[in-house]
Amino acid sequence: MINIPKNKKLVLFDGICNLCNSAVLTIIKHDKKNVFLFAALDSDTGKQVTQHLHIDVRKIDSIILYEPNVSYEIKSTAALKIAKDFGGIWWLTQVFFVLPESIRNYVYDFIAKNRYKWFGKKDQCMLPNTELKAKFI
Repeated sequence: MINIPKNKKLVLFDGICNLCNSAVLTIIKHDKKNVFLFAALDSDTGKQVTQHLHIDVRKIDSIILYEPNVSYEIKSTAALKIAKDFGGIWWLTQVFFVLPESIRNYVYDFIAKNRYKWFGKKDQCMLPNTELKAKFI
């Protein structure tokens, strides 16, 4: 299994999706506690983690928040738990937990299904600059 430092959380994402890459940059910007690391779903790390968690990425093409030895979350729950770690005004996003997960994920899946059409995609994964390289494994 991949070695993730203690007290870190790994965010797996679609590396060619423009929306997903923007989300990663937003997470980095608001990660004041420096808890998040990142890997593309189709990277070696992403494949190792999804295999370890028994996640079939052909069926769950989603953001995954993985906390080693704790838990993992997918889709809307992953996004909301990531936002919870930002602090500040972001606590307001937690109000969406009042909605049933099935409803939250219906909206999430609708956006995910159309993400390439609406936001486009890259030919290859985003390459982090030197400053951000330490955040990617």
